[in-house]
Amino acid sequence: MSVDEASLVQRAKQADPAAFAEIYDRHQPAIYRYILYRVTDTAAAEDLTGEVFVRVVTKIDRFTYRGRPLLAWLYTIARNLIADYHRSADRTVELVLDEQVVADTIHPESAAELGLTQERLASALTHLTEEQRQVVILKFIEGYDNKAVAQMLGKPVGAVKSLQHRALASLRRILTRDEG
Repeated sequence: MSVDEASLVQRAKQADPAAFAEIYDRHQPAIYRYILYRVTDTAAAEDLTGEVFVRVVTKIDRFTYRGRPLLAWLYTIARNLIADYHRSADRTVELVLDEQVVADTIHPESAAELGLTQERLASALTHLTEEQRQVVILKFIEGYDNKAVAQMLGKPVGAVKSLQHRALASLRRILTRDEG
């Protein structure tokens, strides 16, 4: 955690509203995207994202720096809320396709094909382990490098590489099997 982030957390622990606002501004987009790829709709993703930051406010005094960035703690909160969400309603994971962006940028036929591809990918992701799914989302959707993913998950870089390799091999098998 950088000195800047350590200072920000310290200010938040002292109930500084500006510190909480800065934490939200810095990390809300990444947390929202992470949740959106794991739940069925944008409204649920917005609600869960809001709940992550409510928990930050109510539990910041329990946060202790252990060599991992604040964002890792936020992903942990989000992961737990997502698990509760799926458990409570027995929902499945879906990737959401933003219809407005698609309509403005590609041909409708291509958009339909992309939607089917994303549905197949979302379905395939449900067959991975939780750790594999996290690595795939953080690495390929959020765009973090292996070192950052390892830091967020509290694992060695080698373990992240291994999880990534196994996840991609599983996805390849699942998607190939589904084509036939």
